[in-house]
Amino acid sequence: MVLEKWFRSILLLVGIFTNALGAFVGVNIGTDVSNMPSASDVVAMLKANQITHIRLYDANNHILEALSNSGIEVIVGLTNEEVLGIGESPSAAAAWVNENVASYMPSTNITAIAVGSEVLTSIPNAAPVLVTAMNYLHKALVASNLNYQVKVSTPQSMDIIPKPFPPSTATFNSSWNSTLYQVLQFLKNTNSYYMLNAYPYYGYTNGNGIFPIDYALFQPLASVKQIVDPNTLFQYNSMFDAMVDATYYSIDALNFSGIPVVVTEAGWPWLGGANEPDATIENAETFNSNLIRRVLNDSGPPSQPNTPINTYIYELFNEDKRTGPVSEKNWGIFFTNESAVYPLSLSSSNRITGNSSVVFCVAKDNADSDKLQEGLNWACGQGHANCNAIQAGQPCYNPDTVESHASYAYNDYYQNMRSVGGTCDFQGTATTTTNDPSYGSCIYTGSSNLTTGGGITPTPAFGPVSPEGGSMKLPVSELQSLIAATFLALILL
Repeated sequence: MVLEKWFRSILLLVGIFTNALGAFVGVNIGTDVSNMPSASDVVAMLKANQITHIRLYDANNHILEALSNSGIEVIVGLTNEEVLGIGESPSAAAAWVNENVASYMPSTNITAIAVGSEVLTSIPNAAPVLVTAMNYLHKALVASNLNYQVKVSTPQSMDIIPKPFPPSTATFNSSWNSTLYQVLQFLKNTNSYYMLNAYPYYGYTNGNGIFPIDYALFQPLASVKQIVDPNTLFQYNSMFDAMVDATYYSIDALNFSGIPVVVTEAGWPWLGGANEPDATIENAETFNSNLIRRVLNDSGPPSQPNTPINTYIYELFNEDKRTGPVSEKNWGIFFTNESAVYPLSLSSSNRITGNSSVVFCVAKDNADSDKLQEGLNWACGQGHANCNAIQAGQPCYNPDTVESHASYAYNDYYQNMRSVGGTCDFQGTATTTTNDPSYGSCIYTGSSNLTTGGGITPTPAFGPVSPEGGSMKLPVSELQSLIAATFLALILL
């Protein structure tokens, strides 16, 4: 009994610690790759690039072994070919969990099992046993005392939502309602999450020109002023947000709530055939760079603003062995020689460190307050500035003035976007300065004055640095909470 209470207390601490670190961007690793690097080289590469969350499409034993003691969080995959067998046999599920999960834990940090990949649209004949397979796997985890650490879910594509826009009227394809109701009931009962594969690339290329490409790439819209859901009046600045919200509304239509959506696949191909003109290296770099910035804003879509959209980029390497069009083989962000396909910032902003001369973007003194408010709204909306620090209770909220809040938002946008043409203007309400505007525990993006005094610590795009990869700093308030939780856990033993 004492050991059980200790185990539960540790799990509580893990949950508190993980939540304190905010949203993350992970990476999918497919293995239909010629000249695939060794598992140990792959893991070394993940560490070097501060990638702390990955998804595997199977339970690759070499990679799982190499991940031992790395701290990297792993979603292991049950392949589509395995779903039928597992769904027909609880003993087969128990054997699979013992072989592919329990035998690697706790040294390998497995956090979830993805049951198949887009089962409803790719192998619909397995739909009748999908939830049965999920239940069998969960029961096997319970038997191994791993159900608190390892969640079970099943990734589905946007194809099961026939009309995703406007999001507020989106519903799942009614032919799958019975199965999806069971899936959602399972996720709710086990405190798991909905796995969504969301591809604005396909939303755009298959959309017959309904939406501009800038909307798919998280870029400011030039051809139309804004895209608004006419029922809720929510403004959608990206197709990605609209897809995630369409999923939340579809879940709600089946009378479920409180089930978070995690995007298990999102990306953009960097090379395509003659009939795939939008699969370019420029578009891929733009999409993934903006995706990282969007996710690390630590906010949700308009209908769920306080639920971050944790996301896994598709994918680490080009899977050149895949069949299909040219684009199918060219989604990777790295070549197998470990060089990057295109520059991809691994941090939430292009912070300047060392002895560089830092230029900040701030609101002009006596600027028109209405224009400042417009600029602030744009920066925190379409501009995708990280405006968490100026929310009530956060370190940059006071002084609670539009000028102060605009300065913080303007600067965050400028530091992130100036390398790709972003300017410090905002209808003439902004100006640059070499004077660091940071004060107290409010630390501006770009400042070298990063302390533990409550400011915001830079976060790698793919998740916080694990202890093995370097020190991991938390704001004092969060650190105090963690210490308090640890003390409480010890008392409960």
